[in-house]
Amino acid sequence: MKHSLIVTLLTDFGISDIFVGVMKGVILRVNPKLSVIDLTHQIPPQDISAGSFALLGAYRYFPRGTVHVGVVDPGVGTNRRAIAIRITEGYLVGPDNGIFTEILFHSPAIEAVELTESRFFATPNPSKTFHGRDIFASVAAYLACGTNIHKMGPLIHPSTLIQLPLSMPIEEPDGWRGIVRAIDRFGNLITNISGKLMEKQSWEVSLNSKILPIVGTYSCRVPGDEMALIGSHGNLEIALCQGNAQLHFESRVGDDVFLKRKHS
Repeated sequence: MKHSLIVTLLTDFGISDIFVGVMKGVILRVNPKLSVIDLTHQIPPQDISAGSFALLGAYRYFPRGTVHVGVVDPGVGTNRRAIAIRITEGYLVGPDNGIFTEILFHSPAIEAVELTESRFFATPNPSKTFHGRDIFASVAAYLACGTNIHKMGPLIHPSTLIQLPLSMPIEEPDGWRGIVRAIDRFGNLITNISGKLMEKQSWEVSLNSKILPIVGTYSCRVPGDEMALIGSHGNLEIALCQGNAQLHFESRVGDDVFLKRKHS
């Protein structure tokens, strides 16, 4: 695979500490010409599922060969594996805890290795609490520069990778029941209901027993109005025109959302 010289970072580290900056330093120490892209560092602490969903929405928009580092790692320092995975679009580097579940559902692993070769680490004695710095950032940099993944450690069968339960909408007699899968900084409620399910039929959307009009974009309503639409991620989304749907509906991740067939 052609290497891209691009590494992306997604973590739950926030931006008030030095953790993210130090990871970038490790990457650039391997090769100062690498481009390092911050996807986000605001994943809720220890929320592996949220990290997995966020990575799904990002990886396909990067050049082939990009290395994506995902570090939401409550099991750091335990016997959970450190891994690198090759997929059609590039590479995934991080803990074997399910953070890559949703990407791998859409783009299955071609091969995977356990990261054991310390010559590719930032230090031969990695910290028990910061594998993002000492293992994942450094390995990602070498992969982005074209180092063969086989040199990083022994092959592991993709079927042994930890997988989270996939959050899929449930078909019901009159439509689909989904959930709020994520909430963005605007308070928009992003569901796990794909917009493809809404093709070729008339639907209505309900949340908290309220029927919401389906519109094309956020400006189709007047300020303060409730609405449903297909967001840029391709999933059904619930929003409040120039407002915060999360606060308005008092919603949380995991709340039920219903997509029901309209009957004439």
